[in-house]
Amino acid sequence: MKLIYLSSLLVLFALSNLFAQERLENDIDMAYQNAKKGIYWAISNIPEKKSKLENDLISEDRLYASVRLYKEVKGVKVVSKGFFQTNEVEIKVYKSYDSLISEGYNVPTNEKEE
Repeated sequence: MKLIYLSSLLVLFALSNLFAQERLENDIDMAYQNAKKGIYWAISNIPEKKSKLENDLISEDRLYASVRLYKEVKGVKVVSKGFFQTNEVEIKVYKSYDSLISEGYNVPTNEKEE
């Protein structure tokens, strides 16, 4: 009887651990997706005159991403922090103006000539 009880307890513990890991994985994935949305937003909104852009992506009173774009020599650096519940994921992307143009993004005209 003790063996059945112990094995049942062990199986329940293993299953609860598995579900907890799966939930954490899903939460991290959602934070990652929100960070990617911030990256896409930033490279679609490169300012023409400013050398730096900062913005928070908020919807329905929730902070989804905090984005910073910095103009560099012949390119941009984008840092996006994605949030989901208590999880935060940060992505840094460096893109040249040439690669942005080849990918179909609109780059301000004064940046193309540098």
